[in-house]
Amino acid sequence: MSEEPTRRAVLLAAASAALPGSAACRADTSQETPPAPGRLQQSVSRWCFGALSLDELAAGAARLGLVGLDLLTPDQFPVLKKYGLVCTMTKTHALETGLNDPSSHDSCLNVIHDAIQATAAAGFRNVICFSGNRRGMDDRTGMDNCVQALRQIVPVAEEANVILHMELLNSRIDHPDYMCDRSEWGIELVRRVASDHFRLLYDIYHMQIMEGDIIRTIQRHHEYFGHYHTGGNPGRHELDASQELNYTAICQAIADTGYTGYLAHEFLPIHDPLTSLREAVSTCSV
Repeated sequence: MSEEPTRRAVLLAAASAALPGSAACRADTSQETPPAPGRLQQSVSRWCFGALSLDELAAGAARLGLVGLDLLTPDQFPVLKKYGLVCTMTKTHALETGLNDPSSHDSCLNVIHDAIQATAAAGFRNVICFSGNRRGMDDRTGMDNCVQALRQIVPVAEEANVILHMELLNSRIDHPDYMCDRSEWGIELVRRVASDHFRLLYDIYHMQIMEGDIIRTIQRHHEYFGHYHTGGNPGRHELDASQELNYTAICQAIADTGYTGYLAHEFLPIHDPLTSLREAVSTCSV
């Protein structure tokens, strides 16, 4: 998901307070049979599972049949190699200051450029980017500025055979003032950039908050979505009966579109992290 660093720290602290404090307290899932993989390639976002070391999370993900970890930096790639995993999305710039601000173009594009090169060199394929906050800017001007920036960097992604994704985030609860907060706005941006190497990261949790109608949106507009994130709403916790989204039905809809990309779990576990991850994987194995 793609959260900005200060908020991540707050969320991780809150989530960790509800988790067991040591490796000895965590459930041992190493001997359990992993869920059947189903039709979707699943991964897990690193930032949500701060109670586990990167090695612990990678090892657990591999045992559960996940294909990789999401939202890593290139210096973390070697850990993935040890477990036969991939980075399903490479991190770049902060989300609040993004491509809608021309004064930030140079700094953001330099970071994105380096991430594209590192991702390609590792044999991975996805890199994230953000619109940035409005800060009084109207959405039309912001889109024009994003198009200007993306037309500079997308050719680099095309040459490297990497796909750049802008994430859809909610501006009601988690990211006030964020510009790319509606599917309609993001889809128009993808149309204007007009490259197979630029798509949207459709975060199901965020779009449930902003607009709902998740399955119909996926069915109608799936060609614009290159990556998916999960998370229970309300609260961004487990994909269980405590939240309002039917993830089995949602994942069936995604799979039925013929989607071949990644579905990354991006929820904050309030129970044992690997047990919660196992349950999420099972729920989404359609």
